[in-house]
Amino acid sequence: MQKHVESVSLSASFKLNYNLENYFCAKNSRRMKKSMALFAVILCFQQGRAQEILNKIKSETARTIKKEADTSKWNWKSGGLLSLNISQGSLSNWSAGGDNFSLAASAYFNYFFFYKKGRHSWDNNVDVNLGYVQTTSLGSRKNDDRFDYLSKYGYKTDSIGKLYLSGLFNLRSQFFNGLTYSGTTGVLSSSFFSPAYMIFSLGLDYKQSDKFSVFISPLTSRFTFVLNDSLVRKGGYGIPAGKRSVNQIGMFATVNYFNAIAKNITYKGRLDLFSNYGDHPQNVDLFMTNLFSFKINKFFSATYSLDMIYDDDVRLFGENKTSPALQVKSLIGIGFLKPLNVRKRTTGSISGINVL
Repeated sequence: MQKHVESVSLSASFKLNYNLENYFCAKNSRRMKKSMALFAVILCFQQGRAQEILNKIKSETARTIKKEADTSKWNWKSGGLLSLNISQGSLSNWSAGGDNFSLAASAYFNYFFFYKKGRHSWDNNVDVNLGYVQTTSLGSRKNDDRFDYLSKYGYKTDSIGKLYLSGLFNLRSQFFNGLTYSGTTGVLSSSFFSPAYMIFSLGLDYKQSDKFSVFISPLTSRFTFVLNDSLVRKGGYGIPAGKRSVNQIGMFATVNYFNAIAKNITYKGRLDLFSNYGDHPQNVDLFMTNLFSFKINKFFSATYSLDMIYDDDVRLFGENKTSPALQVKSLIGIGFLKPLNVRKRTTGSISGINVL
């Protein structure tokens, strides 16, 4: 009996141990499956994240890098250009002939300052040209003499900031006496503020950028002045003898462009057109300046300038010196060229002057 009881007890103990082992094995198996599943999910996530990072790196390295435009904020912008050219020649016992001595010097100065804030803009530009020639046969003569101030205020009328309702003021004249020559004899034809042209104009200004603008006005008042007493007595430039000024109403347009057209080559140009409503409006007056600058090194450059003027009231040409004609001036030189540093400022001080 006792042996039977012990046998039953051992059998029950074996079954209990077997069931416990199966239970823990099944439980461990379920835990392992969950861990494996969680590990697989984490692995897939990490692989996806790694692939995403890899694709981003590839796209960034393959992307073409572009130089961003200057987006700096400014209210005042100023700059300019200074150019000095000198050429000299001499001959001694030269069988081909020519002047024994010649000297030519020319200077050009440009300064601009722009203002913009909100819908308002104000552009200003000053140009000064001077030229001198000395030869043994012809003596001393000037070959360039001009100062020109252009000021233009605009109020932006569109959302993209390219179209402005504008007012324009322009003053153009010279510093010294000018002579027209017949052989070696010179006759006074111009002088300081004789003539001088002053324009007041209202119109629309299209500004594609700081480098290019087109201004058109259907209503423009142009004044012509002669202050030299000798020229007043003679009359000319559309002004009757004895008078010092005349006013004309007409249409006016001006195009301005300044840009680096190639490496080390810059171009600055301006074209003005004026039609007088009251006298032969089909005869359009033209004023055009072109300046090409070719940089040689830090201090020296070659320059080429081409100016053209046609004014129907300037009747100094032809056989009888009573006809208008296209006036052309072309100068080539090598010399010192110094761009003035472009400065940009927010509202504050400019060149030591406090601006409100």
